[in-house]
Amino acid sequence: MSQEIKSKLGFPGQWQETTLRIPDDEPPPWDPSYKFQTVNKAVPRVDAFAKVTGRATYTTDIRKPGLLYGRLLVSSHPSATIKSIDVSKAKALTGVKAVIALPIKEVRFVGQEIAAVAATSSQIADDALRLIKVEYDPRPFVVDVETARKEGAPLVFPKRAAQAPEGKSANVTPQRITKRGDIEAGFKRAEHILEGQFRTQVQTHSCLEPHAFTAEWEGDQLTVWASTQSTFSVRDELAQVFEISPSKVRVFSEYMGGGFGSKFGARASGKLAAMLAKEAKAPVCLIPSRKEEHLTHGNRPNSVQHFKMGVRNDGTITAMQLTSYGTGGIAGGAAATRPMLGLYRCPNKLAIDEDVFTHAGPARAFRAPGHPQGAFSLEQMVDMCAEKIGMDPLQIRLQNDPHTVRRAQMELGAKRIGWDRRNKTPGTQKGPIMRGLGMASSLWYNTGSAGAEILVKIHKDGRVEAFSGGQDIGTGIRTLIAQVVAEELGIPLQLLHVHIGDTQHPYAPGSGGSKTTPCVTPAARKAAFLAKQKLFDLARTLLKLEPKTPMIAQQSRIFSKADPKMSVDWAQLTRYLPNGILSVQATRAHNYAAYNNIIAGVQFAEVEVDTQTGLIRVLKIVAVHDCGLVLNKLTARSQVNGGVIQGISYALFEDRILDPRTGQMVNPNFEHYKIAGSREIPEIDAVLFDVYAGSNNTHALGLGEPTTVPTAAAIANAVYNATGARLFELPMTPDRVLKALAQRRSPQK
Repeated sequence: MSQEIKSKLGFPGQWQETTLRIPDDEPPPWDPSYKFQTVNKAVPRVDAFAKVTGRATYTTDIRKPGLLYGRLLVSSHPSATIKSIDVSKAKALTGVKAVIALPIKEVRFVGQEIAAVAATSSQIADDALRLIKVEYDPRPFVVDVETARKEGAPLVFPKRAAQAPEGKSANVTPQRITKRGDIEAGFKRAEHILEGQFRTQVQTHSCLEPHAFTAEWEGDQLTVWASTQSTFSVRDELAQVFEISPSKVRVFSEYMGGGFGSKFGARASGKLAAMLAKEAKAPVCLIPSRKEEHLTHGNRPNSVQHFKMGVRNDGTITAMQLTSYGTGGIAGGAAATRPMLGLYRCPNKLAIDEDVFTHAGPARAFRAPGHPQGAFSLEQMVDMCAEKIGMDPLQIRLQNDPHTVRRAQMELGAKRIGWDRRNKTPGTQKGPIMRGLGMASSLWYNTGSAGAEILVKIHKDGRVEAFSGGQDIGTGIRTLIAQVVAEELGIPLQLLHVHIGDTQHPYAPGSGGSKTTPCVTPAARKAAFLAKQKLFDLARTLLKLEPKTPMIAQQSRIFSKADPKMSVDWAQLTRYLPNGILSVQATRAHNYAAYNNIIAGVQFAEVEVDTQTGLIRVLKIVAVHDCGLVLNKLTARSQVNGGVIQGISYALFEDRILDPRTGQMVNPNFEHYKIAGSREIPEIDAVLFDVYAGSNNTHALGLGEPTTVPTAAAIANAVYNATGARLFELPMTPDRVLKALAQRRSPQK
């Protein structure tokens, strides 16, 4: 059964009265007039003390009695046939308790897992790896995306030979084409047509905590501690591998150190840890090395993008055409067209993209897959159009962006960065140090979905527990669950204890696509709401009120709405709980009709460029972002800061480099694979933009992905505004800056 309610959605200046149909047992979304006690505040993380004191237990901290140390043997060849694997000497080594050789005949990238050992010490495990003899038959390989596209290039998957597009290698997938309107008519209507070719690099995930697994068997029961973004997908995958019921697999992930899309499922590391533990009849911890992390455990694909855009003198964008390709190694996922398709009002759009297979480690979903690449080209093209017609880049965006939230964010961000200081004529400043301002927009889509469950238990001593089988990948979902439950019950946060990261708790989806908060917090509020209704019944009985007397829970008291003097405090009420405990489990409902289904964001960058050395220094980022109603302003700012820092690192530093002669990664460490450090971090002004979105009872939307999307593009536009030299390739390293400056001074005829 369902009910219809009136709800006020939107944001100040853009309110809409909307009729929502919600389930009968669902709490209505919070009204903008509601006075929050715990939610929408800057609340320190409930697990902060455990983290800063080292008491938080990560997968790499698990030390079971008799624990063995697992190590991986990976391929040193980018392409080869395995003729034989001899593990006899490794098995005979004292201290070695298990050796697994995977039944594979072909290797397709350096770093591919082929065997694993478990031993009583890490040193013995390393010695055992050196005793494994693998006979390879090396084959031709290709790691460069341009070479891989050519006819006659070595094939990553030889069985695809018959699928080769005309004039191309079978390493190239068929084109994916999205058309809107009439692209030819759009370009004919344009008064100016601009084109550009943009390139972005491969970025590895580089999670602070490796993809670690510890596995232990007790009979046919498997327990796994995993650094994972999805406890339930690890459980289900391992159950399938070992052909046992998921009920016989228990997965823990109480704390984890970072996951940007690469930590879904058990993958090879999780499977091998469990196989070794089964063979050794002892717990095994398998932690990939940092080199293996770079080679094997995920990356953001590169891209080559050919962009064509038509614009009229009044700023109307009449046509957009983007053709892109890139490599995710032996995997796909290189599409970079979604920002072009989703941003800006333009009736005529054509997007064409291809994946190119190379002999390199597989791409995995990486914080807004495809969007930083696509924004880098799109947002520079918009700036190029603005310059061509003599229009301010802010104005052309305001004119062509139909999203009311993002337009408001643009105006707010422009004021905070001081957009009026922008150079009217780029590259005309005196002296070697030039400063400039740039901007870029972002979008994301995830408003959450049904299915997540939360169990709330209220004890007779007033304590409240909340249980979720989901994981916290560092964004603070423990704290958000606690806040939402405390808000609904009207009690202080100190009474809450949240248990997460255990597949014996209620179901939660994987943490990807920025969906954890909009999936889990509505279930938490619903469970607390239903528990509160039972408490209201108990309070009415104690206060001798009529059965349907409206009640309120606030400031640790439950009282009659009509007569607040008729009240009972929390501690007194819970003492009367039947059997000393009240348990309620609730499931997140399907989305309602929302104010908007697109998450908006915009960033402004201020940079300085040393024209003598080519060094770019980011001075300030103003990041204005929407995540629906901000449940915790402190953790939300942390999310924005993290996304911006990762975006700066992508823009200026990170670059996986493969040797085309050997297929080896030449910088598989944090000495030569540069990631932004403390000296490169600018002032970050994280501006949180509350929107009562209405798609669920907490108004929550995702925030993880969109915060890293526009950063590189905003920096690139700022560099142009400073120097008048446009950079079409990431990362924007000093040599590329100097080359662009030289070309500006001496343009090719």
